[in-house]
Amino acid sequence: QLTTIIEGVPAGLPILSEEINVELRRRQGGYGRGRRMQIEKDTALITSGVRHGYTLGSPIALVVENKDFTHWTNIM
Repeated sequence: QLTTIIEGVPAGLPILSEEINVELRRRQGGYGRGRRMQIEKDTALITSGVRHGYTLGSPIALVVENKDFTHWTNIM
């Protein structure tokens, strides 16, 4: 999994994990993207710093699961 911590975001800003996931999907279609980008369907889960769609002013934690990890552990 990939965990991202974002600090310095003021309280009261609207943010939804769906909006972040739209940007993650858009990233997959960019120029020069390999087959991995077609395989992986990343989704972000907001685990702290946001309540009911609004930032709290505390650090925001986002988690992106690597759903293909078990496949690679068998190969490596």
